Amino acid sequence: MNERYQRNVNALSPEEVRLLHAKKVCVIGCGGLGGFVVENLARLGILHITVVDCDVFEPSNLNRQLYSSESAIGAPKVEAAAKRIGEINSEVRIIGLKARFDEATGVDLLAGHDAVIDALDNIPSRLLLAEICRTLGIPLIHGSIAGWFGQVAAIFPGDKTMEILFGGIDTDKGMETSLGNLPFTAALIASLQSAECVKILTGRGEILRNALLLADLLSGEFRVLPLLD
Repeated sequence: MNERYQRNVNALSPEEVRLLHAKKVCVIGCGGLGGFVVENLARLGILHITVVDCDVFEPSNLNRQLYSSESAIGAPKVEAAAKRIGEINSEVRIIGLKARFDEATGVDLLAGHDAVIDALDNIPSRLLLAEICRTLGIPLIHGSIAGWFGQVAAIFPGDKTMEILFGGIDTDKGMETSLGNLPFTAALIASLQSAECVKILTGRGEILRNALLLADLLSGEFRVLPLLD
């Protein structure tokens, strides 16, 4: 086994490490959550990663987005992600797509992947993402943050988790517009999403299906709530 993955072994079996090499994951969004997710997946040895984001870095991204830097202001986020991953794991085939995820592009962007990570920042796009994943039969790992709080859920084809969480909400943005976004909240929730992704791909552990993990970093409390349709 490649020496770079030796510290993954025991937590993962050699067979699971090799299984992850063959999996394809699509990360929709390369901001606060997406950057940390892409980094985690590449270091784990998922060798086929697609990252989709239409934005460039702005000064307001510097407080939390892993691939942002003063020199990168104005540069596409996906280009910074691809460059960084190339430096830490040249075995990864990372496809950085500076594209908007919407009804016109969604199916083509997601098709052929084994799992999709929701690193979006608006509710309509999240609902659309869940719908397209359902149509394509791809599991989706949701994550969102607001200030000191975050949440994670695993959504399988046929589940209505995203609709339960966000259906009927009459605003595009979530609570992050009023509570802000902190770097450690983004890093934590992205790590939990990455863990859910690995569990789904390897069939290991208890998966957050039909459930919502809520993290409150002010109180240090973590709760898992069942979600009933």
